Amino acid sequence: MSYLYGVFLAIASGISNNFGTLLQKKVVNDLPTEAKEQRFFRSLVKKRMWLLGLLFQIAIGTAFFMLAQVYIGPALIPGLMAVGLIVLAIGSVKLIGETLTRTEVIGITLIMTAIFTIAFSGLVIDIVVFDFLETGFLTRVALFTSALIVMILILEASHRRWTKIRAIARALMSGLFISMSNYWIAILMGTIVHVFDGTFVLLELGLFSISAAILVLDNIFALGTLQSAFLSGQANLIIPIQQVPIQIIPGLVFLLIFFLPAPTALSLVLFFAGVGLIVMSSFLLGRRQVALEAIK
Repeated sequence: MSYLYGVFLAIASGISNNFGTLLQKKVVNDLPTEAKEQRFFRSLVKKRMWLLGLLFQIAIGTAFFMLAQVYIGPALIPGLMAVGLIVLAIGSVKLIGETLTRTEVIGITLIMTAIFTIAFSGLVIDIVVFDFLETGFLTRVALFTSALIVMILILEASHRRWTKIRAIARALMSGLFISMSNYWIAILMGTIVHVFDGTFVLLELGLFSISAAILVLDNIFALGTLQSAFLSGQANLIIPIQQVPIQIIPGLVFLLIFFLPAPTALSLVLFFAGVGLIVMSSFLLGRRQVALEAIK
């Protein structure tokens, strides 16, 4: 039953997060040109709809996400959260008054198939009993995090040199920031009980503090890079491209950071098949988001 709770909470997190993104995107579209060029973020925080989107995306979505971590761990959650892409597709329909095309219906079908595929993969990480103080784990998480930071810095340098890839680079950077927070939040949840009940060791307190700081910074940078990507690119490409690292990295986290064996011989096949379906469907559903650009 706890597994089903985790699945439900992960799906709820994805729906909340993408609904918030939809509200934010509408506000970005509605901003006058002068506000986009000179006082972009100051203009956004003055809009109630943008703040409401932030509430759904950061506060409510994150609360569901943290609870899901307790039940199923960080590997399955990003894939299950992809159901929120359906909210983006249907939301744009409601805003514009159009109907879904056959391509978009296929995209929704692929996502629903992927959800069942990933759910049956069984790549659960029990963060309640996992030893976060194990030296090998700490070494692996440090190396993996460093690799993601290097990738982000390379993308940042690349788009500054080649402005034509700015939107793609910023979308990938946003996805990498989110991917990093997806497994660091597991460390936070794995140490938070001992920290607050006073039974922690010094290393646990250090991990808790580092993970809390990383989560705050990752969410800020992920939000900022996504909003700036909206300025130079269309949502039909930005959101699907952002999903690529978000969906692929959790499988690597299961294998390379937590270093756990697959529950069955088919587990990895089911998981990465689901990831492939989500990436495909995100590009199919992403085409609907181009219509959001017409909302003025």
